[in-house]
Amino acid sequence: MSQINTVPETTKQQLINPNLKHKPDTMLKIIVRKFFKNKLAVIGAIILCLIILASIFAPWLTPYTFEEQNLLNKLQPPSEEHLLGTDKFGRDLLTRILFGARISLFVGFASIAGAITIGTIVGSVAGYFGGWIDSILMRFIDTLYAIPTLFLLITLVTIFQPGVDKLILIFISTGWMTTARLVRAEFLSLRTREFVLSAKTVGAKSGTIIFSHILPNAVGPIIVAATIGVGGVILAEAGLSYLGLGIQPPIPSWGNMLQDAQNYTIMLKAWWYPTFPGLMILITVLSFNFVGDGLRDAFDPKVNE
Repeated sequence: MSQINTVPETTKQQLINPNLKHKPDTMLKIIVRKFFKNKLAVIGAIILCLIILASIFAPWLTPYTFEEQNLLNKLQPPSEEHLLGTDKFGRDLLTRILFGARISLFVGFASIAGAITIGTIVGSVAGYFGGWIDSILMRFIDTLYAIPTLFLLITLVTIFQPGVDKLILIFISTGWMTTARLVRAEFLSLRTREFVLSAKTVGAKSGTIIFSHILPNAVGPIIVAATIGVGGVILAEAGLSYLGLGIQPPIPSWGNMLQDAQNYTIMLKAWWYPTFPGLMILITVLSFNFVGDGLRDAFDPKVNE
């Protein structure tokens, strides 16, 4: 019986050529390789890229404008002239979906960027210094968590009136706490490591240790939280717009398009009107969640390649 060959290919090459040295993979290569092994994450990333590109090039992909009305052509089913049909004002549905993607994605990315920034700073300070600083910041976050998020969102939107800029500020003000807790937990784990103690020994300042030594090692969970958070903000914006508290017509958003189509008669006669905006919300949020799951596994050292 022949012996099973268990010698790795790299070792074979080294035996043939002793001068050949295997260059170890960088952390980035390992993360990318693990991410691309997750098929759902790759599919989600491709879909998101297509949606983002379609929203950017929307003016060149459709001959219509999002506010252009034609009452003689209202509630028309999908056709060669209007690929996804028209709404109750005769506006091209595909055009409004593409321009609505701009609003939804912009609100999602801008809100999460602000929330991640604030949450990272607060969590870094709380986790690094600990003591009374940590206690005060965490009790403040606990107080905010005690307020129902939906109630807080509706209250703030009602006070400040709907609008893209106001929505972004509201989502930032209500979304940074989760990141703060996540970063704090990472800092509590990392601040006692040898490389941090070595930096303190050589006299490095606290700011340098936080942002140059500890934070780069905690960036993985932050990226994962940001990716999943964008999908959550898009869903929240759609919900508020559906209730009439978000983006106001005639500016299109997927949420207020669903609000326009909530009439029972319209839903029976024009199935395409609520279907396509709803599908866009579903597909986009699922894609962000798939990418977030893929990134989480890619950054987790316990997950085998």
